[in-house]
Amino acid sequence: MAGRKPSSSLTYSISTEPMKPARSAATLTNLHQVYQRWRGVPYRFGGEGADGIDCSAFTQALYQEAFGMELPRSTYEQVNLGREVEREQLRPGDLVFFRTGRSTQHNGVYIGNGKFAHASSSVGVTISRLDNVYWKSRYWQARRVLD
Repeated sequence: MAGRKPSSSLTYSISTEPMKPARSAATLTNLHQVYQRWRGVPYRFGGEGADGIDCSAFTQALYQEAFGMELPRSTYEQVNLGREVEREQLRPGDLVFFRTGRSTQHNGVYIGNGKFAHASSSVGVTISRLDNVYWKSRYWQARRVLD
């Protein structure tokens, strides 16, 4: 009808509750199981397999194996996924991003307790601490893809 205003009886609810413990525990278990299969695989720029893998291929493989979810191949594409979350609000499964050079980015997957799994150019697939001097000074942002 012309001139009629839309109904304003719709209400919206946004949950600010933390991840449910069962979901969080399952997520953490999945992440650790997949990490164990990849641990120690050497870093290779452009690599996507057990003979060498780079950071974005590792996050892509981890998400596929742990959650059955397809992520884009590059860090530049992955940084646009989901929604940005504050560092203090990180949950297991969140993607974490770092600026490691002028135009270079690095990423990994937060696994809880201030740690993230990633493919490090110096040691291969490993777990590092976000409060490590190197990573803390290069931290850029985090994205929540899992809800």
